[in-house]
Amino acid sequence: MTYAIIGSGNVGRALASQFARNGITIGMANTRGPDSMASVAKEYDNKVRPLTIQEAVKADVVILAVPFWAHRDIARAVETWQGKIVIDVTNAFGVPLSDLDNLPSSAVVANALPGARLVKAFNHLPAGVLAQEPASGGGRRVIFVSSDHEDASTTVAALVDKLGFAPVSLGKIAQGGQLIQARDKSWASLIFQDLFKRD
Repeated sequence: MTYAIIGSGNVGRALASQFARNGITIGMANTRGPDSMASVAKEYDNKVRPLTIQEAVKADVVILAVPFWAHRDIARAVETWQGKIVIDVTNAFGVPLSDLDNLPSSAVVANALPGARLVKAFNHLPAGVLAQEPASGGGRRVIFVSSDHEDASTTVAALVDKLGFAPVSLGKIAQGGQLIQARDKSWASLIFQDLFKRD
């Protein structure tokens, strides 16, 4: 299975560091092009491969770590999203609910990527925390997973586990998934909760 992160900001780099730490090669793309990420590739012994956005969207699992509305530009980078798993790491804090048609922000992202199996994950922790060693004090840092596609949720939960975190399923986007989605100028109750699960 191939993985790519779109977005090379703090959150994208934090996720890239976790892949590299576990010896998993990950592609990374941004709007500035592969040359802008040469230092990232070098830092992680080429476990992070700089890509164009057009190359990144070919991965089996695409991780969206971009500002919320940038998902619309990414959506246009590929003809079809059919069969792809997309992990939505965006946060729509400050976006009026009327701009989202009163839908959960992940539902808006999913609607822009027809055919994709969207999973909400990795978005509830700040980048600095997300980059830390996941295991501590006999437990593993929790990553919440929510999706309307059970098979995609299972695949992402396995990835979370492979990266050393503890996956916790919240069920569907419009139900438990609401606990990790910003609404207008309010953060949902599980956002910023740095929890650990005992092994």
